[in-house]
Amino acid sequence: MFAIIIAVFLLVAGFVASAAMMGHNAKQRSEHSPDFQELIPEGLVKAPRLVGILLAIVILAASCISIVPTGYTGILTTFGKVEDRTIGSGINFVAPWQQIVKMDNRTQKIEIQTSAFSSDIQQVDLVLSVNYCIDQTTAQKLYRTVGLNYYDNVMHPRIQENVKAVIAQYTAENLIGKRDILSDQIAETTATDMKSYGITIVSIAVEDIDFTDAFTNAVEAKQVAAQNKLTAETQQAQKTMEEKAAAERSVIVANAEAEKSIIAANADLEVVKVQAEAALYAGEKEAEMNKRISESLAGDIIQYYWIKQWNGELPTTVLGGDTSYMIDLTKEPASGKIPNNSEDENEMTE
Repeated sequence: MFAIIIAVFLLVAGFVASAAMMGHNAKQRSEHSPDFQELIPEGLVKAPRLVGILLAIVILAASCISIVPTGYTGILTTFGKVEDRTIGSGINFVAPWQQIVKMDNRTQKIEIQTSAFSSDIQQVDLVLSVNYCIDQTTAQKLYRTVGLNYYDNVMHPRIQENVKAVIAQYTAENLIGKRDILSDQIAETTATDMKSYGITIVSIAVEDIDFTDAFTNAVEAKQVAAQNKLTAETQQAQKTMEEKAAAERSVIVANAEAEKSIIAANADLEVVKVQAEAALYAGEKEAEMNKRISESLAGDIIQYYWIKQWNGELPTTVLGGDTSYMIDLTKEPASGKIPNNSEDENEMTE
């Protein structure tokens, strides 16, 4: 539209300049002779008009050519009204009264610094990076309803609201170390809000989370206390484990000693039992042998072995018939005879 205005202005200027020159010549002719030398040449009089026409044509022709870069969508407008079709990338020809608005469809990144309050009323400062892109098929609707300043008008306020809503679900202490979870929740909520506008949220990443100095100091103190407690518990557990191990070793040693004593006692008992059984067996064998010997020793055999073992010498003493007295055979009796048993008995009685 601006090109048309410029072209019209140049065209009008050219005609006005030509008309002024023609008026000048006409005035000079009326005042002087027709061959007056100060008249403007006819060719020079027509020059402004021709130049104006030429410049207007060039400007209008140039305004009909529009280049849409790769990655952009062209929104065609006619006297400011958005048409129902879009223009692809490349060289495009449009009417001088039409205009192509270029909207970037590439993935764009923007960094946001914001703050929110946790559920326990602790201030949280966040730095987020937002990656988003415009849907090419709905870019024309976005331009018609929101315009080119869609980030400031739509995206930034919604992202701020979603960040506050998500952060308010957690205590400040629980937020520590949950950047991935927070990023996913904020991105999911924002993507749902932006879908109706044709804006695709590629990703939202929480780059940094910061707290007030007072809260940070309190968290550090708590962590130090927790670490000290853990150290004390670990040491106590180690000591308890060592004492338990020592007690178990004592029990094992005592059980081993008791088992050893039991084994020794059982071994001694077995030895005694074996010895007793052996003695019983030996006694039984000896009794059996004696029984067999006594059964096998007849009078003739005994006399045979006695004679066989006799060395030919007569005994010097002999027992009486009832073995109650002994007679010395080396002495002669006073009567010259061997006393009989009855006499000897009488003598012994007296």
